[in-house]
Amino acid sequence: MVNSNANALGIIFPNSYDKMVPELVSERLMASIPFASRYRLVDFILSSMVNCGIDNVSILVRQNYYSLMDHLGSGREWDLTRKNGGLNIVPPFAEKTIKVYNGRVEALASILNFLKGQKEKYVVMSDANIATNFDFNALIDAHIASGADVTVAYREEELPECLVNNSAPNKGLYYTLTLEDGRVKKIYINSQAQGVQNFSMNIYVIERELLIDMINTGFVRGYTYFERDILAPQLEKLNVQAFKYDGYVARISDMKSYFDENMKLLDDANLDALFSGNPIYTKIRDDNPTRYIDGAVAKNVMVADGCVIEGEVENSILFRGVKVAKGAKVKNCILMQDTVIEENANVEYVISDKKVRVTEGKEVKGTDTFPVFVAKHQVV
Repeated sequence: MVNSNANALGIIFPNSYDKMVPELVSERLMASIPFASRYRLVDFILSSMVNCGIDNVSILVRQNYYSLMDHLGSGREWDLTRKNGGLNIVPPFAEKTIKVYNGRVEALASILNFLKGQKEKYVVMSDANIATNFDFNALIDAHIASGADVTVAYREEELPECLVNNSAPNKGLYYTLTLEDGRVKKIYINSQAQGVQNFSMNIYVIERELLIDMINTGFVRGYTYFERDILAPQLEKLNVQAFKYDGYVARISDMKSYFDENMKLLDDANLDALFSGNPIYTKIRDDNPTRYIDGAVAKNVMVADGCVIEGEVENSILFRGVKVAKGAKVKNCILMQDTVIEENANVEYVISDKKVRVTEGKEVKGTDTFPVFVAKHQVV
């Protein structure tokens, strides 16, 4: 790993956008949703920070955080087990000032004493609903070079259909930007505009002292959301610069996007775009290599370790410990950890959560536009 970047500390908000994928977060949060056969979504932002030398990272959890704490542990896999800094998971009620928050302002207000005691000059903040191999050093360098008060990362892309057509705005706020010579002139909240937009990635860098001042002022005034309540009304006063990111990004906005973004990784070009360059770290599970028994057929699959394949698997993502018995057929599926497909079962366009069992001879089929989801521990 690279040397420590003593100039920046990281803050991750792992519960943002939980309501967009209610099926997957009944017992976990957005950051710990399994992705790409062996990873969790938090692995990508956390690894990106570590790869850029940010060795002081706080994760402000809100609810359903047991699975995340189990996954991250002490932070050893990310080289964040340290006496000073390292990984700091902050649950509600850890101290009397830390409460269950709604938006970033409330979350940051609860750790103001922590922020005041840190030595780093800059703070980088991110949600955990995206999988990307992000270069935080490039973001920080651009922020310093521009002399900005705040720098926000964005991508030029069309808004996901599920956001534009979302009839329940309480599922989460998303932001698009109007730019003028690189400066953010206007922030649109839950825009429904068509065509390519400057779509915010909700990744920010800001000086720590300025952030403390903003949160102090905003919290007293009852503000909740950093972008909506603090940045948007002060764009004339604050120099908010935009940082265009052209790298690979998988954004999870609903169950369909979760299915699609996983499936895109079966294309080698997308896989290389996400994983080439800096490594992505994750929790190690010491297991045997996957075994393909005589008669097994596997075509265009991403398979983690510990799997046993006796049947047919095609165009599918298999997480650790999945078992596909003799005569079983799996096609266009995402099977999470320790899922079992028994003999002669047939599953197609299915997302199975952990430890699901499809019993002998059963047939479970969804479609490419509506994959079937089977909840954790269920027996079909």
